[in-house]
Amino acid sequence: MRVISGSAKGRPLKSVPGNGTRPTTDKVKEALFSMIGPYFDGGTALDLYAGTGGLGIEALSRGMEAAVFIDMEQKAIDTVRANLKAARLEAQAEVYRNDAGRALGALEKRGRSFDLVFLDPPYRMKHGDELMTALAAKQLLKPEAVVVLEHESGYAYPEDIPGFRRMKQSVYGEVTISIYQYEAALPEDAAGGQEVNDESAD
Repeated sequence: MRVISGSAKGRPLKSVPGNGTRPTTDKVKEALFSMIGPYFDGGTALDLYAGTGGLGIEALSRGMEAAVFIDMEQKAIDTVRANLKAARLEAQAEVYRNDAGRALGALEKRGRSFDLVFLDPPYRMKHGDELMTALAAKQLLKPEAVVVLEHESGYAYPEDIPGFRRMKQSVYGEVTISIYQYEAALPEDAAGGQEVNDESAD
């Protein structure tokens, strides 16, 4: 694995020891960033199931100003720190060992919000849509934030998740990338009492 483009282009990234982590391949990563960027002019990213940290590091390399990396496994946390050091991006990163749900609560208390979120939970966990709902409920997303949900191709997430519009979806063998955009609801008074059109449906 390596950083594909940007300021840290070409720098090698370590894998997490053992078989418990499934890193996003360079091919899928390159395709993913071509869909959501490919480059950024600042902003803050959240890599919630960080694993190697490859997605968040790629986002930093391509112009994100800062990123928060969360993972439950100490081996993953150690790998993220090593990869950030190899990419010379430590100064722009925060790395925390925590369960995803508790991490979202902690970030809410700190008043954090994100422009870009990577969700790559273990394939046995089919709760990506619940995590997205929690991100919105805890006000962790900036208006028009992008959420990248990586999941196994045999499982289909809803096209319509309340508060989100699926922008793109691509299948790469056993892996599917679903990209959603957050559509913050207008306060009732801001909408002038008129019905707000739902543009999430085709």
